[in-house]
Amino acid sequence: MAKPKTKAELIESATTNYENLLEMIANRTEEEKSREYDFSDDDKKKEAHWKRDRNLRDVLMHLYEWQQLLLNWLKNRDDDKSRPFLPEGYNWRTYGAMNVAFWDKNQDVSEEEALRRLEESHHQVMQALGTFSDEELFTKGFYPWVGGSSIGGYFISNTSSHYAWAIKKMKAHKKNCRH
Repeated sequence: MAKPKTKAELIESATTNYENLLEMIANRTEEEKSREYDFSDDDKKKEAHWKRDRNLRDVLMHLYEWQQLLLNWLKNRDDDKSRPFLPEGYNWRTYGAMNVAFWDKNQDVSEEEALRRLEESHHQVMQALGTFSDEELFTKGFYPWVGGSSIGGYFISNTSSHYAWAIKKMKAHKKNCRH
């Protein structure tokens, strides 16, 4: 699916990828559910997240935490001032450490609770998305507090693109379970 360029495309892409993710979760085998994620044998999987996330809960809570960043950023915005998306102490060069902190924070969350939180968060993000026009979403610099990019990019990153990332990870785990 191409990167969304309109609100309608973004809603469709986010909804489709979310539904595909839920379908993959529902159709997992017992081995996929019980076996830890391990991608250490694949030299192509070098990014930190391939080592960090060890199960579906870790993936779901990663999605949830990033959606919470988006929701809090939107809720606490000041239309006159730029406000960083990432929490204090992190920037776009150090967000990997933030992801590890999210991982640490959520190790006691059950898979069921992780899924419940993501479902709730997804609905909140989609509600927030519905409040913006195409122009507001996709005009770079429309809101000064976004900086030089568009708010639509943040919605794409935290919905359709992130769901596609989770699906890719689940597919890789499924493949590992067949071997």
